[in-house]
Amino acid sequence: MIKVLIVDDSRLVRQLLETILSSDPNIKVVGVATDPYDAREKIKRLNPDVITLDIEMPKMDGITFLEKIMSLRPMPVVMISTLTEKGAEITLKALEIGAIDYIEKPKKQLSNELNKQSELIIQKVKQAARVNLHAIANSSSLKGIKEHLVKNQKSLTSDVSLIAIGASTGGTEATKAILKQLPEHMPPIVIVQHMPGSFTSSYSNTLDQNCLLKVIEFNCETLALKKDHVYVANGDHHMTINKRNGTIYANQFDGDPVNRHKPAVDVLFESIAETIGGKSVSVLLTGMGIDGASGMGKMYKTGSLTIAQDKNSSVVWGMPRAAIEQNFACKVLPLNDIANELINACYKESTIKTRQPL
Repeated sequence: MIKVLIVDDSRLVRQLLETILSSDPNIKVVGVATDPYDAREKIKRLNPDVITLDIEMPKMDGITFLEKIMSLRPMPVVMISTLTEKGAEITLKALEIGAIDYIEKPKKQLSNELNKQSELIIQKVKQAARVNLHAIANSSSLKGIKEHLVKNQKSLTSDVSLIAIGASTGGTEATKAILKQLPEHMPPIVIVQHMPGSFTSSYSNTLDQNCLLKVIEFNCETLALKKDHVYVANGDHHMTINKRNGTIYANQFDGDPVNRHKPAVDVLFESIAETIGGKSVSVLLTGMGIDGASGMGKMYKTGSLTIAQDKNSSVVWGMPRAAIEQNFACKVLPLNDIANELINACYKESTIKTRQPL
């Protein structure tokens, strides 16, 4: 039984979340709190396994309260976040501090829209109860490690022409930790991170401020990809890759969700397998579910280097595990070793040989 404390100043949101979560026989809402001071006392008394925490509250904002929780009594926290640009920036800050995930709070038709998300809300709370808190603490310690390795390297010396990264829960910070360690003069990097479209612009800006590479949100019909650039898929569209006259292009389309996600990692990886083949590298990071495993398998069979994050460093070992269990990962690495592996794959110093297609 997962014990949940709901912290929100809105009576309607408290009631909706309590009804949704209580509908699952494995979840028990042990209490509700109207502000952080009320929540602090109830955490001590009720000892919840998971907290849902609103960002905007009276007396103390959710970010300040989250910082206190993570410094004094680390525990799984799922944020309640509005689908706005400001909400996206604050939510990304919460994930950086240590929040596990977020529930999207719509600005209109609150009751109807939250109820539509019932299954996903239950899934996120259940997943939060099982996360690796140790991995979250370690990801914070990566912020200064090995940043911007081989800064003076001037040219690529391998035939790797594209790197693709897929991530979900815990992935915003995991991806940031990798990109912070990469030098300039890398091949194009494309990223699918499971998040809504209103968040991907803010997320791209955050990454850009922390990296030597230029990071942008990919949000157009088609675009020729450049070295030294990172492209984050827009959260409302799938991303695919094709190649014309020797130039690699990214494309986006508004199709149905795949593996319940749009964008989906499988859609990206499968398109790379078809067009780039063994001259690509895929990385599958922490995340809930199986998205990316099938696509990584197709890339693996073309001779691509495929890398999966290991269990101990993953906040949620779902997506990487699915690929590993099917023997689709050439390398299984802790988070703080992945950047160096990518550098080795792209530069002359690499000890990695291009894999032969199966």
